[in-house]
Amino acid sequence: MNGSFFSNPTFPQAINPDGKSSPPQNYSTMQNLPLEQSLIENILRLNRGKRARAYFSYPDSNEWRDKVYVGTIEQAGRDHLIIKGDDAWYLLRMIYLNYVEFNDAIAYNPDYSDTFD
Repeated sequence: MNGSFFSNPTFPQAINPDGKSSPPQNYSTMQNLPLEQSLIENILRLNRGKRARAYFSYPDSNEWRDKVYVGTIEQAGRDHLIIKGDDAWYLLRMIYLNYVEFNDAIAYNPDYSDTFD
């Protein structure tokens, strides 16, 4: 397969003088956060219903080396993207996603209603 996976980030551990590690100082607030959060996934979710072009590369395939999917973003998860095309629905693995192009402004942060023009 691809072989170029990224490892999950880890939180630094404080070391006590007795040699034992302790949780970070803001550990109580970190417990309320999701274990893993993907910014791309969140941006795609905020832009559900928008028409987009998603560019994918499949490095292990000679027939499908690069492919563009055009359609409406229906759903985005941690490891997948669902696009409703003109003639089909696509369930795509995020690991092969290169980038996504939108014709409209991109919704970025729901708390501040930011968009990029």
